[in-house]
Amino acid sequence: MRELIDKLIVNYPYVAALIIFVIGAMTVLTRSNVFKKLLGINIMESAIFIMFVASGNIRGGSAPILNGNNSEALFINPLPSALMLTGIVVSVSVSAFALALILRLYRSYGTTDLRRIALMGNEVADK
Repeated sequence: MRELIDKLIVNYPYVAALIIFVIGAMTVLTRSNVFKKLLGINIMESAIFIMFVASGNIRGGSAPILNGNNSEALFINPLPSALMLTGIVVSVSVSAFALALILRLYRSYGTTDLRRIALMGNEVADK
């Protein structure tokens, strides 16, 4: 048991990302409000960003800037950080588009609760 705890402590960014991802997933699965579901999706995206950036980190590594003094230096991998920067930009764009759709949904139905919208849709289909 002690070995497991030691491994969890050493890999704390991955454990934190897992906990944050589960919080976001539970928010998406348990809430019926579309806005809260969007927040849950954004929380899940943040956990994925943390995991990928943590995967590029090397303990004892430095920024990947060449220094003539030490050619044997250990550098971290900059690729996951660059990719996640692109992912963040895409995530913000998709979130803005989703918020616009949620606003349109609210103007059409007067609510953002999916259960109530489904009931209104069934009433319209029955007529």
